[in-house]
Amino acid sequence: MYRSKDFLVRPLGEIKEEIRGAARGTPGVRRVFLADGDALAAPFEVLAAVLAEIREALPEVQRVGIYGDSRSMLRLGAERLSRLRALGLGIIYFGPETGDEVTLKAVVKGATVERQLEAAWAVGQAGIKLSMMVLLGLAGVEGSERHARATGRFIVAAKPTYAAALTVTPVPGTEMHDAFESGAFRLPDRWGMLQELQWMLEEMEGYRGPFHANHASNYLPLKLRLPRDREPSIALIHDVLKSRDESRLRPEWARGL
Repeated sequence: MYRSKDFLVRPLGEIKEEIRGAARGTPGVRRVFLADGDALAAPFEVLAAVLAEIREALPEVQRVGIYGDSRSMLRLGAERLSRLRALGLGIIYFGPETGDEVTLKAVVKGATVERQLEAAWAVGQAGIKLSMMVLLGLAGVEGSERHARATGRFIVAAKPTYAAALTVTPVPGTEMHDAFESGAFRLPDRWGMLQELQWMLEEMEGYRGPFHANHASNYLPLKLRLPRDREPSIALIHDVLKSRDESRLRPEWARGL
């Protein structure tokens, strides 16, 4: 999706002026999100200066969030991430997508399972909250169970503050979409996506925290607290899969994609 876009770090003066403009026009701001894509890839000095400016110009801000790739997290390391936390960085949104090595290579993620785990642990060591997103259906029909179960185990090992499962949607103009259109990549149907979610939850014994599968892309919206809701939700999905009652699923028109 990003191959058609150029990445650059905006001039620091321009960013600071935008922050001051927000302070003048939107008093009482409590949360700030640093965009776009992998904003954590910006130089440490730039990130630190931006956070310092937010603290000075927007003193009521309680938390700053940012998207981060595993390579950016590892480049900074726990020590510098901790310094960013002291300046106000409160949460990193991280999309490892899968905990399956085969699938990571197939989607050209640019990282191994081990490196993605190390990145998650570095964020935890720095005391920053980590919100982790994975994708149902990413390995297609052929790799469905392998991907789902490995990803469930990955979430347990990574110990994120929050975890969420979204449903993959091939985007026009990407290699995945071309493979989907040609039939080379077979996406699980709605029942297959639910089966993946069940397999994932079966492997998540030991994970403690919120686990959401209520994104607009998901067919059966679930907002869970684990371990409390793990077994009841597995039983619910099993029942839905057994009944094949489409009225219990979010219809295609309501998925908001």
